[in-house]
Amino acid sequence: MSFSLATWNINSVRLREPLVLKLLAEHGPDVLCLQECKSPVDKIPVEAFKAAGYTHMVARGQKGYNGVAILSKLPLLDAGDQDFATLGHARHVAAQLENGTTIHNFYVPAGGDKPDREINEKFGQKLDYLSEMRDWFHSEKPQKSILVGDLNIAPREDDVWDHKKLLKVVSHTPVEVEALGEVQDSGAWVDITRQDMPEGNLYSWWSYRAADWDAADKGRRLDHIWATSDIAQAGHSSHIVRAARGWEKPSDHAPVFASFDL
Repeated sequence: MSFSLATWNINSVRLREPLVLKLLAEHGPDVLCLQECKSPVDKIPVEAFKAAGYTHMVARGQKGYNGVAILSKLPLLDAGDQDFATLGHARHVAAQLENGTTIHNFYVPAGGDKPDREINEKFGQKLDYLSEMRDWFHSEKPQKSILVGDLNIAPREDDVWDHKKLLKVVSHTPVEVEALGEVQDSGAWVDITRQDMPEGNLYSWWSYRAADWDAADKGRRLDHIWATSDIAQAGHSSHIVRAARGWEKPSDHAPVFASFDL
């Protein structure tokens, strides 16, 4: 079974429904994982997605914040969700394909502006969320699984536009990078994007604050596709649809793609 998969922080699925439909029409992933849907599940525009061929969805939502959804051309079985750090947020959902592959869709907390849990509660919540992800994957060892989403951390030096300038900026601090590494190790996860594209600067997010995001190119790779080591070699054809960041009324994230032959 071969399928393509994409992950995209859409920053409101209802506001950006036309962009989702554009991506589906032009790039046609078999599975699309969305984060920051900012919608209750019953308000997600499923009829439009069904008309585009995406007749299956597994989602968790809440009004105005967070929210994760998996849209698919392929049949899906709801595989549950986890409320890490007991935040009560819709930040994780899992689904299983007919071939037994489990897809985890995550929206890790951003962590606020100050990388200090003593003065910034949100940063502490982010670290706690990552710690509980790590512990869960230690206790429930994943197999034949794919993990995607906005993990809100750019781990490598070439995942950010300036490593030294961002060492004290939330999303690239050493404590966050270490925490994400522990999550990755706990599930024997392989970074498929970097397996395919091991060298060079690579970004999936550009701030709205930049007057010309494309020319400035001050990006970060916050969005990830991982696979467990038992299926990692089945992953290929990774790419980022950078052009989507320049579409009308865009998300500040670009979709990340990979394909799998399983």
